[in-house]
Amino acid sequence: MHIILGGTGQVGSATARALLARGEPVTVITRSADHGAKLQEAGAQILVADIHDTDRLRQAFRVGRRAFLLNPPAAPSTDTDKEERANLAAIITALDGSGLEKVVLASTYGARPGERCGDLTVLHEFEKALNAQPIPSAVNRAAYYMSNWGGMLDAIRADGKLPSFLPADLSIPMVAPQDLGEAAANRLLEPVGDTDLKYVEGPERYTPRDVADAFSEALDKPVEVEIIPRASWVEAFKKLGFSDAAAQSYACMTGTMLDDRPPEFEKAEHGRTTLRNYVRDLVEHAR
Repeated sequence: MHIILGGTGQVGSATARALLARGEPVTVITRSADHGAKLQEAGAQILVADIHDTDRLRQAFRVGRRAFLLNPPAAPSTDTDKEERANLAAIITALDGSGLEKVVLASTYGARPGERCGDLTVLHEFEKALNAQPIPSAVNRAAYYMSNWGGMLDAIRADGKLPSFLPADLSIPMVAPQDLGEAAANRLLEPVGDTDLKYVEGPERYTPRDVADAFSEALDKPVEVEIIPRASWVEAFKKLGFSDAAAQSYACMTGTMLDDRPPEFEKAEHGRTTLRNYVRDLVEHAR
């Protein structure tokens, strides 16, 4: 049995579906049974647990042999770094005595030590914590999620502009959730000794202008990139409902991606989903 923590989000559900497609048994841990209804229809078992109830979470882990761990994202209106560090601490505590033989963590390109830089620092801390406990752990670091652009669909449809914190012609690695799900499923099915750090991105790298072009094609209307100046990032996040702490963290993540430019990884795993196909499907499903 494979346990999927965070299984009702895009990457978690893609991992669950990839395993189910291979005939593997799956249990999805969720805070609400309603959130897991579609996965239950697809053949997954649903187990309701609050990750901060570490005894309950440990019992949930004991249902299976291997687990996919995705740190649930905190609401942007909160202090996201603080909330997500509390999440990972609870998960690590629950792993003790769980009886699992292997875990796979969803991490991110650019993960690095430090404070107050969102997923980059929180997930690096998660990686370190897993390395310090006895259950063999594998880490998949993901490129920039193509799904991050999906939240802008309504605005793009309304005014034909794609807001971007990044320069229009900056090429970065991006990846679709379904490809991350396939990569995670692969790691769960590999031997226990498969614990290397791996990088996962799409078939090629893309720019914000490529994203605008993909939306333009899918919506059959012109779409232009609208650059948000760096000096306005924090205020832009706050206008979207982010707390001051979260806005600062997300601005730090964005600045790190811009300043450090993700390097090419010779052995990166490349998914098959192109940006154009991802956006086309996104638009079709939103109709």
